[in-house]
Amino acid sequence: MSKKQLYTLEYPVRCSPSILYEFLSTPAGLQEWFADKVDERDMVFSFTWEGSTDKAEVLEGEENKFIRFHWSHAPKEEYFEFSIEKSEVTNQTILVIKDFAEKKEVADQSRLWDYQVKELFHRIGA
Repeated sequence: MSKKQLYTLEYPVRCSPSILYEFLSTPAGLQEWFADKVDERDMVFSFTWEGSTDKAEVLEGEENKFIRFHWSHAPKEEYFEFSIEKSEVTNQTILVIKDFAEKKEVADQSRLWDYQVKELFHRIGA
């Protein structure tokens, strides 16, 4: 089995970090764009797509800065993370997504994230 690699995607967004963080870190916010249904109990999120559920534990986070999740089925060193940065030049908010994928799947996974983020931006009106 080939080892997955970490890749990073960046999306400029016209939104305050606090509003964006709500969409990245709460069941109600994530359910708006990331999954059909999202529940959370004791820092473990249950994400449901078309009747199939997957669980992810919150590994760490800092309000309005970042949140890191670990899929229950993934190796312990793998995670996916949403972080919020500010461009020092333009002062624009940047959504940074870090995730793991097989090298040959990075392009497909990136397109999937592009689609998801487009939905997120539509929901927040950005």
